[in-house]
Amino acid sequence: MKVSIVILCWNDKVVIANCLRSIYANTRSTEFEVIVSDNGSTDGSVKFIREHYPLVRVIENRENLRFAKANNIGIRASRGEYILILNPDTIIHDGTLDKLIMFADQNAEAGAFGCRVLNPDGTYQVSGRPFASLRREWIAALYLRPLGHLSDQFSSDTYTGWNGETRRTVDWLSGCFILVRGELLRRLGGFDEQFFYYYEDMDLCHRIWAAGYPIIYTPEMTIVHLGGQSTKRFPTAFALDSQVTRYRYYYKYYGKRGASGARRVTLASLFLRRLAYGLIQSIRPTETLKSRLELFRVLIKWNTRVNPVRLVENGEEPELEIKSAAPK
Repeated sequence: MKVSIVILCWNDKVVIANCLRSIYANTRSTEFEVIVSDNGSTDGSVKFIREHYPLVRVIENRENLRFAKANNIGIRASRGEYILILNPDTIIHDGTLDKLIMFADQNAEAGAFGCRVLNPDGTYQVSGRPFASLRREWIAALYLRPLGHLSDQFSSDTYTGWNGETRRTVDWLSGCFILVRGELLRRLGGFDEQFFYYYEDMDLCHRIWAAGYPIIYTPEMTIVHLGGQSTKRFPTAFALDSQVTRYRYYYKYYGKRGASGARRVTLASLFLRRLAYGLIQSIRPTETLKSRLELFRVLIKWNTRVNPVRLVENGEEPELEIKSAAPK
């Protein structure tokens, strides 16, 4: 088997139908298998897949195991020389997988590969970035990104002046589409399951680089990524999830001092953004901005109360009442 395509599904019937259709219609010369790891969907996703795509192997987890753990179940069931981690809200363009596998075969030194990702309107969606660091986050938080055009000392969370139109190595790739050599991914144990949502892709790429394999982005192949289909259902809960895994990331790679430093830059960023959006809301109010300001309020309250080290080491998390919550 040349490539195993692992897709996580959680009530994604509408989008996964288009995703699977694009895979089977637009992949012609590559032997592949599709594995759907389903996190207890209740919208008929499993029934639909089995009726319309009987070749797909569906693994029913019967509960929401979150992103990392559910994908690891699919990875362990895979047989491919390559493993493609693919979001259900993606559309594979004609020949993308065929060409990317050929490209990967020609670049044996690399461990993982990414392609050009587009938004539904055809605009570029950033999918390759530098690793997160406190210095880079402070630059982004203080709106100093433009200074990156003057000096590399001001590089932040994107590659300054690069818009994805040229081939290059990148620190990490978005988990919506990342092709990894199967033997390498299995040897690494897949995703680190402490990163249940968010930072799991960055952490995986850290470990790919640490194993001695570069990661290559190429713009010659393209997909469309709708983005945030799951997070839109429970925006506050998923935003809080991102805070938890963010502190775990900084603790893993920068220790206690890094986790504590991450809290300071987080609060600074949230306060500045709440101020900016508040000014806009006072001039031109919208329901979208109102919701965003409420999200900032919750995140500031949570981060003010949290002790990042105790959160990571003991699981001590501030209790907040929110209107809706994603299943844990």
